[in-house]
Amino acid sequence: MKRLIPTVLGLALVAILPLPAAAAAAPPGAPDGFASVAGLGLSGTTGGAAGPTVTVTTAADLARYAGANTPYTILVSGRIATGSMITVVANKSILGVGSNAEITGGGLQLGTTTRPGNNVIIRNIRFTDADDDSISVTNGAHHVWIDHNEFGPGYDGSLDIKRKSTFVTVSWNVFRGTDKTMLLGHSDNYRDDIGYLRVSYHHNWFDGSNQRHPRVRFGEPVHVYNNYYDNVGAYGIASTENAGVVAEGNYFENVAFPCHSTGGYAESNPGRLVQRANVFVNSGVCEAGGTVTEPRTFYSYTLDPAANVPALVTAGAGVGR
Repeated sequence: MKRLIPTVLGLALVAILPLPAAAAAAPPGAPDGFASVAGLGLSGTTGGAAGPTVTVTTAADLARYAGANTPYTILVSGRIATGSMITVVANKSILGVGSNAEITGGGLQLGTTTRPGNNVIIRNIRFTDADDDSISVTNGAHHVWIDHNEFGPGYDGSLDIKRKSTFVTVSWNVFRGTDKTMLLGHSDNYRDDIGYLRVSYHHNWFDGSNQRHPRVRFGEPVHVYNNYYDNVGAYGIASTENAGVVAEGNYFENVAFPCHSTGGYAESNPGRLVQRANVFVNSGVCEAGGTVTEPRTFYSYTLDPAANVPALVTAGAGVGR
């Protein structure tokens, strides 16, 4: 991990996090999926709505407000260059202005070991040329909504979620030409992630990206639905280390290995994966098996027909939309 910019300012799942009642469908402009579910002292994800709004144009100002101990809605205007990762702590909305907001050279880390990155919204920002991760959700961060962003290639992961983080929704983003696209779970040996890592991934466009869409360890349920896998390189989804993934209503086009699960992946042990209502065009077989806790246990959602996904996602995902 690169230096952080200093700021002033089957599993034991149910035993760790009791099952909440299913959430009602989110209203327009509000998070859905796991980011909308009540738990861990929050009723959902509101970001910095309780605080003032500020506009930032430099890395120093972004770091100042993102690391403040009070809520802020932070409007990112134009291109912000940074050589490191900027720490984001609780109760922040980081929102791009128009269609030209960009963070380049570095990224955002949600939470440290002593300052949690809970209740955070990141929307409408383009991430390019990160020297580490573009976004890292870590150290027990919960209630996070990452929506309508665009990710280009960087040094490491585009959007990693790990170290007991949970109640996250990743929606309507574009990952263009990325390699280590989305890691979920720190490592095969980090068993503290068991009972966490509840994440919804929906209506994302994987445009010529390579792997990890997502690559999952331990989490259950992980809900991967209505995503467009478009000319993906190594593989689509990997469920390992007894993770439980529900993959439904996705559109796989020119993807040789849509899913790894019951056979494990790389040096990781097998996981479980339920696949249904997906479309495969010029693609291989989605390896699936086992049973997984249903996402509807936690929240309601409407599944778009997989055949409609390419048109919906290419028209609606990314910045400025």
